[in-house]
Formats: sequence, C-alpha cells, structure tokens
Amino acid sequence: MNKQMYPCLWFDGQARAAADFYCTIFPDSKIINDSGMVVNFELNGQFFMGLNGGDNFKFNEAVSFVIPCKDQEEIDHYWYKLIADGGKEGNCGWCKDKFGFSWQVVPTILSELMSNPEKGQRVMQAFLKMKKFDIEALQNA
Repeated sequence: MNKQMYPCLWFDGQARAAADFYCTIFPDSKIINDSGMVVNFELNGQFFMGLNGGDNFKFNEAVSFVIPCKDQEEIDHYWYKLIADGGKEGNCGWCKDKFGFSWQVVPTILSELMSNPEKGQRVMQAFLKMKKFDIEALQNA
C-alpha cells in the first residue's frame, strides 16, 4: 500500500476507462490493479485511486491537477490529448477531459514572467485572453 498521500477520483463506472486514458497521455504511467470497484494507477510516477462510486458526485473546478510544462510542445501535447473525445477548453490554461475532470496546463516559465515588474501586468493581460497557453505570446507581452 502506498504510504504517501494520494488522490481518490470518484467515477460513475468509468474508473478503468479513465485510468487507461490518462496512462496513454502521461509518461511513466501504468495500471497497478483493478478490482472492478477500485482501480489503482500511476501517472508520471504519482499514485492515484479511481473509485467506481456511482453517480452521486461529479467533478468540478474546485479540484484540478496542474501540469507544469517546460515548452510549447509539452503544452500542446497535454492540452490536445486531454480535450480529445469530448473534453472542453477553458480559459487561462484550464481544460476538462472527457470524464469532466479539470486540469491546468501551465508553462513553467509563467511565474518568472509574472514576477517581472516590467512585464507582469502585460503577461497577465495576455493570458487572460488565452485558452491554451502560448509561451511565445506570453514572452512577447
């Protein structure tokens, strides 16, 4: 049993489908076990539990996972994979996957750009107009 804290994601019978989907997107990912009720899996080496708990609860933006990306290629990879097959684009780097879970696909350079006293406000104004982050546009703001 994993001794570190880990998230449990509540699905309406789709825990295995979600785990399989996420494992195709993230490197160093695998299904650990599937009891039917619970699916344990790793994404980027991080342990997760998917629970087939029924339709009592739905995901919302109150909880999301942040994916720090080193370059535009990484942003594009995660963004387009996560919104595939029924996911939805949100604003400012937020998106939802086809299961309704929220993700933030964010360039690692964002905090550096935002902390620049000369550019910070322009960078913020630029990304407030974006859905998927565009690193070049942020750098040129």
